Amino acid sequence: MRKLSMVALSLVLLLTACAPNFQKQEEVVQEKDDDTKEKAIIPKYKISDKYYRTIMPFEPGEARGMVVNNLNTRYDITEFETGLMRIAQNTFSTDKYVFKEGQYLDGSTVASWLEREMTPAQVEAKKKELQAKYKKEKINKKVVVNNLGLNPSDPGKGDVHERNKKNPIYLAHILEHNYLVQSGEKDTYQLGGIAIGLALNSVHYYREEAYGAVFEKNISRKVLEAEGKKIAQEVISRIRGIEELKNVPITIGLFEQESRSSVVPGNFFTYAEVSQGSNNIGSWKDVKEKYILFPSADAEKEHRDDLTFFQNFKQDVEEYFPNFNGVIGKGFYLDGQLQELNIEIPIQFYGEAEAIGFTQYVTGLVMEHFPNYMSVQVSVSSVLGQEALIVKKPDQDEPFVHIYQ
Repeated sequence: MRKLSMVALSLVLLLTACAPNFQKQEEVVQEKDDDTKEKAIIPKYKISDKYYRTIMPFEPGEARGMVVNNLNTRYDITEFETGLMRIAQNTFSTDKYVFKEGQYLDGSTVASWLEREMTPAQVEAKKKELQAKYKKEKINKKVVVNNLGLNPSDPGKGDVHERNKKNPIYLAHILEHNYLVQSGEKDTYQLGGIAIGLALNSVHYYREEAYGAVFEKNISRKVLEAEGKKIAQEVISRIRGIEELKNVPITIGLFEQESRSSVVPGNFFTYAEVSQGSNNIGSWKDVKEKYILFPSADAEKEHRDDLTFFQNFKQDVEEYFPNFNGVIGKGFYLDGQLQELNIEIPIQFYGEAEAIGFTQYVTGLVMEHFPNYMSVQVSVSSVLGQEALIVKKPDQDEPFVHIYQ
């Protein structure tokens, strides 16, 4: 046996006394768009008020998997989805609504919206191309060119750098979430609203030729916000053209994704609520969320006290292994206040006793260096995978400690 689990005795007793009550699942009826009904299950237990219950059986989203190819990093992929859920909670309460992946914007629709808008010349050229194809294949079909791209057009002529600097790709991905609510009939749920996330590029990447060097065009927040809001209005208009979505409330948010080299995710920076049946976006509301890397210039500039706590912890960790220098932290801030600090310590161990001893040492440092009000999570890993997890919640006398088996 390679590893063992270790939890403080007092914590075990606490968890035993406060174990969650896993009640019987709730069987309900889900109303479908074609006026049919089918049985579904909603779990009664929620991990936290921060999360929605999910209707079962699970139905994958119509555009499932596209986010992996369209966003720059795994950090952005995760934050884009969880961040949209946080935005949605401003409109759709976790107590009242249940979550379902988006069922209305399919992969082909999303892909067509992410394209560049075609110029009139490009539309005409595409039309002639299709006419020639249909004629050759003896297809009797009317030629229709769908020019649905929401990104700026590129004439395809002239200096490639000037064209990309003038007309970068702003919109990287569109994510849809559905929220179901209990209807007037008992135990019957129907669509109560949707949330739409628009992922925007803070950096536009392009090439001079298909397999040439990659160049970058940075996009300022000011420009990104202005362009994102214009795109959002068009997205709302198109969504209202979908029969099933004509009258549901919509929450739409703008997400700024980080560069490909970033080790922290981007964040939503503004959102708007579109009332039932409306086609117009009213006022936008700021989202004051941000991820900060520790140590970094941003941490030094914006959160010096928190950086001091981290640096003192880091210094003591490195004293345990004098040649080690790999402690990094990621702080999540809301309204300028630190909500959670996640610390990663990748290290090489040469025995089980060493892993246990190091984990105990780090646990003591967590309790010593970080104030009682801070939420801190430390993940210790090696080339073999996760070694240990230490979690300290605010006002917690003893942290949760787990050494993986």
